[in-house]
Parts: sequence; C-alpha cells; structure tokens
Amino acid sequence: MNDNEPVNGTRLGVDVGRARVGLAATDPAGILATPVETLTRDLTNLRDVHRIVEEAIERRAVRVYVGDPINLKGKKTASTADAHLFAQQLAKLLAEAGLETQVRLIDERLSTVSASQKLHQAGVSSRQQRSVIDQLAAVAILEHAMMLENNTGAKTGILVSPEREEELDG
Repeated sequence: MNDNEPVNGTRLGVDVGRARVGLAATDPAGILATPVETLTRDLTNLRDVHRIVEEAIERRAVRVYVGDPINLKGKKTASTADAHLFAQQLAKLLAEAGLETQVRLIDERLSTVSASQKLHQAGVSSRQQRSVIDQLAAVAILEHAMMLENNTGAKTGILVSPEREEELDG
C-alpha cells in the first residue's frame, strides 16, 4: 500500500484519556464521522484496545487515527506518551489479527474543547457531557484527519509501527 495513495474505506477515530477512550467511525465511503462508544481504560488487560480491534474487524477499517495530545505550541504533554503507547498496542494487536489496518497519530489539539463547546451550545450540562464527550472528541479527531486527507489527497498523521516499543517522535 503506497503511503501517498488515498484508500477508500472506513476509518476509526480514537480519543485516549486516562479514564476513558472515545471511539468514532466513518461510513464505508469515509465521508461521515459518527460516535460509536465510550470505553473504560483498561491498562491491565487492554480490553479497550481489544474492543477497538473488534470494531476494526467488523467495519473493515483501513485506518485508525489516534489523537496525539500535544499542546497549543506543538509540544508533548503529560498524556503524549500514554497515547503513543496505546497506539502502538493497537497497531500490534491489529497486526496479530492479520489486519493491514494502519494506525496513525493525528494532532488532536482542542478536540475535547471543541466537543464540549458543541455540547454546551446544545444545552447539555457539564455533568451530562461525561458519557459522550470522549466519543465527540473522537469524531473531531476523525473529521480533522479526513479534512487533511481530502485537502492533500494523501494519508495524514504519523504512521505507528506494530514492531516499535519506543516513544514515537513528532
């Protein structure tokens, strides 16, 4: 698969948090992003990562975009290493499942802020947002990735290798 060659197919978006993981997906044409579910983080058994692999299999996903939490100045944050490790675990499990689904890190600046603002404008209180905010942040990550793909005609983000265990640059 050529890295600059656009591929049609479902894409998944993942917003990794310390307590929850938001998951979103596009339609098979890769046009419309919608929320899927909010998963509880599971650092011990990786049930959250396994659930995303199941979703990738079921939807025949061609790519999974994992939000890369960098700050407004483009620097790493306390959550960056966690998201990178999550992306590597996901890439490894997808490869072990025999899938050619790529995992790519994508800049997620302001995804959660944007999702929260949209919910607030819709009249959803901060307390009520907790159950869906991560899904909507995943939608924002996915929409950002698709916009970049459409504008450049190429895949976007940092490709995550299933073989690497070191911290990713970028």
